[in-house]
Amino acid sequence: MECQTVYLKVAGMKPLPDRFSAGAWATAAAVLERWLARRGRLDALLEEAGRKWPVGGPGLPLAVTGQEAAQASGPATSLVAALAARQERARCQHLLYGAVRHLGRINAALETVISQPPRARLQAVLLLAGFELLEAGAEPSGEGQAAKIVHHAVGQAKTLLSPPEARLVNAVLRKLPATPGFHAATPAPAAGAAELARFFSHPEWLIRRWLAQFGADATQRLLRWNQTPPPVYARWRSAATPPPIPAPADGPTDRGGTVGAGGVVAGIQPPAFLQPTSWAGVYVVPAGNWPEIERLLAGGALYLQDPATMIAPELLDPKAGETVVDLCAAPGGKSLVLADLLEERGRRAGLGTGAGTVVAVDLPDVRRIGRLKENLARARTTGVILVQADVLQLSSRLLKEHHLPGAFSAILLDVPCSNTGVMRHRVDVKWRLREADIAKHAGQQLALLSAAARFVAPGGRLVYSTCSLESEENEEVVEAFLRGAGGRFSLEQTRHRRPWEDDCDGAGAFLLRKNAQLKT
Repeated sequence: MECQTVYLKVAGMKPLPDRFSAGAWATAAAVLERWLARRGRLDALLEEAGRKWPVGGPGLPLAVTGQEAAQASGPATSLVAALAARQERARCQHLLYGAVRHLGRINAALETVISQPPRARLQAVLLLAGFELLEAGAEPSGEGQAAKIVHHAVGQAKTLLSPPEARLVNAVLRKLPATPGFHAATPAPAAGAAELARFFSHPEWLIRRWLAQFGADATQRLLRWNQTPPPVYARWRSAATPPPIPAPADGPTDRGGTVGAGGVVAGIQPPAFLQPTSWAGVYVVPAGNWPEIERLLAGGALYLQDPATMIAPELLDPKAGETVVDLCAAPGGKSLVLADLLEERGRRAGLGTGAGTVVAVDLPDVRRIGRLKENLARARTTGVILVQADVLQLSSRLLKEHHLPGAFSAILLDVPCSNTGVMRHRVDVKWRLREADIAKHAGQQLALLSAAARFVAPGGRLVYSTCSLESEENEEVVEAFLRGAGGRFSLEQTRHRRPWEDDCDGAGAFLLRKNAQLKT
């Protein structure tokens, strides 16, 4: 492949078969080793790897970035190198997420052929190769694709591991596809929690909860959903007034529109390669076309976002000219939906740049606030105010310092939760979550909801939302809040998203209204 040739030229690596990438595989092994040792957030470790590991530097190689490729080669090859780097990163994430997604099933098979638990780096190599064997399907390990996978993994092991460990990798991987359960058939509808846990790589305690809460059929559908790599969803921001996007480097656009001041394209429509979905304004982003996608993202025309994240802002239903508060706002996706809804309603009301204001509140954490600021900067005609504070400690005095009132007509509270509705995207959550965490989250969520309620004006709306499937974090938190509110609030609407029913991430949202007769 031409892209691979340029990548190898830039990174100074020896050629490999087209099916494989040394940079992606070795980087995935390094990140997986760190995750096995720390069990922290996988996405944070992957992001850390991209920041800290230099191309061609000591340790495990990392795929080049587009900028680095441009510096290492001439203009004629820089684009191809950038595309190759993009493929490297995609391959790295695919390997890494696949190994963690199927961790339980692969580990169970490894335990039948290895007598002692391997150290983290050896385990990472075996898990990555095990995932590739699982992905290749049931075929004899000495033939076809499985043989290529084993050969490549042994080659990687010779670089990453000691000679005895590399020989162990060779012996284990040749036996792995034939181990009981590795290529097992899908469990029967009446299968128990233990069998489902092994096949679908989920904690048995979590499956028992879901069987009791949702039943056998829904639980298996949810497990299949979690084990399937998700598509990339994107929201086209306000089709009624298409937002500006950066113009291509060569000037004119081939999709209509004109290039205006600042090199932006006005009046364009979503490109044809975006695939429409059943959700208005939401598209599936297919593979390829990433230079164009990056221009759309950079210009604010497109925002990567699962459809489930929009139910809470839509349930809050912000009004034209309203000041809307988004508590626990980072990374800012829901704040941006609120801003776009205000813009749309403000345009209909003829308010122009006075469409409304979004007040985004989150903890003063550098990483979280940085992402939040980046997303809030995409708001167009809506005012944005950032307040760095813990919701539990938020006070009228602090709001006054930001020239804000002490009560608001619309507040969104999207609380930290167990994330059981988004395990398709966050593949490591199931391995970090403990059964006792559900009750801990519920206690924190009730405290946050009670704190948020202090700032709702009489007659105002308060939306409580989670990305959890657990009733303890949804209905039970709201019910406990209402019992303690003593009639000051009432529940008006409830919305749920179930992955096995709605074909999107799981979520819950509850619209609460404060009694209009009460004082602030």
